[in-house]
Parts: sequence; structure tokens; C-alpha cells
Amino acid sequence: MTALREILLRRIAATGPMSVADYMTECLLHPVHGYYTTRDPLGAGGDFTTAPEISQMFGELIGLSLAQAWLDQGAPSAFVLAEPGPGRGTLMADILRATAHVSGLHDAARLHLVEASPALRAAQARVLPHATWHDRLDQLPEELPLFLIANEFFDALPIRQFIRDGNGWRERVVGRDEDELVFGLTSPLPLADLEHRLNDTQDGDMVEVSPALPALIGEIGGRIAASGGAALIVDYGGRGGTGDSFQAVRNHRKVDPLAEPGEADLTAHVDFETLARASVPAACAGPVPQGVFLERLGITERARALASRLDGAALDRHVAAHRRLTHPEEMGDLFKVAALHPCNAPPPPGTEP
Repeated sequence: MTALREILLRRIAATGPMSVADYMTECLLHPVHGYYTTRDPLGAGGDFTTAPEISQMFGELIGLSLAQAWLDQGAPSAFVLAEPGPGRGTLMADILRATAHVSGLHDAARLHLVEASPALRAAQARVLPHATWHDRLDQLPEELPLFLIANEFFDALPIRQFIRDGNGWRERVVGRDEDELVFGLTSPLPLADLEHRLNDTQDGDMVEVSPALPALIGEIGGRIAASGGAALIVDYGGRGGTGDSFQAVRNHRKVDPLAEPGEADLTAHVDFETLARASVPAACAGPVPQGVFLERLGITERARALASRLDGAALDRHVAAHRRLTHPEEMGDLFKVAALHPCNAPPPPGTEP
């Protein structure tokens, strides 16, 4: 039994079942036993691998898209270049390398990272020593244009899950059965925030809600609308929909999310429909499938150029990386890219309608 599991069982015994959102928060961010608090989860030796760790091409093309958005807005002489949840810093390092020859961009950029994990902050500092770190998005500097990349950040936001019961909703909660954590349901209640979902669901359908998503996107969209900039948001999910997307990953395999709290990564699909609504007063382009986004930016041409210098096992890994990022049966369709931008500026390249 993990130490965090014992803590959660005692809490439930004292105060009753907790929402899935509260459970996710404790598992991921508990100050002593939380998943992100205690480890570097990335790479072959960790629990999962993100797109920047698969190939440098991903970060290079993200960087060129953001650079063009900067040029399209008149190349402001000072701007915030930000990334929430930057992992090991690989994506931002690739962005900076790919944009090194864009005249004036690096002189104008003020690099800011939003990271809650001490272990990952240490990894980021090794490759991005001149960055400034923050605990929360709302701590980013105001007034300057904001150019932001969020890759697999919003899927870690805690969610609540509701199952329709007539014209009401039962919330899925985490309780205990002796020494086991188990899922349960509350009594049905009408919920004003889900009234609009009565039009596209039926009895037994599950709807997921991320309580923090609208405020975070509103913060980003508000700053971009007021001061300029752009945000590229890359994550897995779709528009609205129903079903249980809550999952746990450990050692690159899906596991029971209640089995070992604090020892597995917990995520859920991002609702891009809610994201688009919350972006106002900024405009929202997309989402477009990740594979489409990368192909529009020339990933196949870049892959061929890199392949010309490779052979043997290195070439095989390179070809596999290109496929993994773009093919519809791998990350190409599951992952989506949305962009926030000022209403009077074009969207970043790759996210056009």
C-alpha cells in the first residue's frame, strides 16, 4: 500500500467520498507523495513519452509557427515566451534552436516557465538556465505580448465526472471499501452547469468537466486579446462528447487509476469545445489533428532532410518517430492543436481553418 493511499483512506473515512477532481489533485500534487512532486516521469525510464521527446522535428515546427505569428504581429520588441508544464525543457530548447536565425526574436523574448514539480524544474534549469519560473499561469508578466506553447498540459487538469440520470446527474466519486479505494455514485441532482448537456446526452452517458480549464484559458485569452501574442495548445481530446477518459499510466502502460495513488500519471481528454468558448475575447483557431498541423508546416520535408544524414538503426528510429507523430493510428488524430490569437491577427501557421 502506498503512503498516499493510506492518507486518502483516512481522509475518506473522516469526511466521506471525494470527487475524481480532488483525487487527481492529491495524486498528482500532494506536497510529499504526489506524482509530479517526487519524480521526472518522462522518457524510456519513466512512465510516458511526449512528442518533444520523440523527435526534434516537433519542437522545431512549433517554434517556426510561433515565430511567424510574432512576425505577423509586427515583431514586437519585447514579449513573454512561456510554456506551462515544460517537462524536461526539451520542447522549449528545440523551439529556441529552430528560431535562432529569426532576426530579433531571441533579443525580444523573455523566457518564462510554469512548473509545479521541483524535480522537473531542476531538469529544465539544466537546458534552459536563463528562464524564470512560476508556480501558476497567472503569475506570468502582464502587459507584454504573450506567446505560449502548452503541450500535454491541460490533460493533467483535474476533472469531475457525471452520469446522467433522467434530468439530473450522479457524480462519480472515490470512496473506500475496507482497505480498497473504489468508485461510487452520488444521488441524482439537477446541475445548472450541465443543463446544456441534456440536449446531446441520454440516460447513462458520462460527461466530464474540468473546473479549472475555463479560468486558465480565459487568463491566456484575455492577455492575448489585450496585449497581443498567440498560444498553441497541443493535447489529446475532442469537442464535447461523452464517455470515461480518465486514465492512469505507469511504465508506459495503462493501469488501474485507483490501484497505486501517487505512483502513476493521471490524465483525461481535453474538451476543445469548452476551451474555444473560454478563449473569448481572443479568437480560437482549430482544433486540427496534430498530423495535419505538422504536415502543413512541412514535417515530411524536414524528415527527409534529416533522413539523408542517417542510416541503420538511427534511420529506422527516425522513420518511426515521423510516423508516430503524424499517422492517424498513432498520435496524428488523437492529439489536436488549437490556437488562441488576437481577432485582428491571423492564426499561427498550421492552425488555419
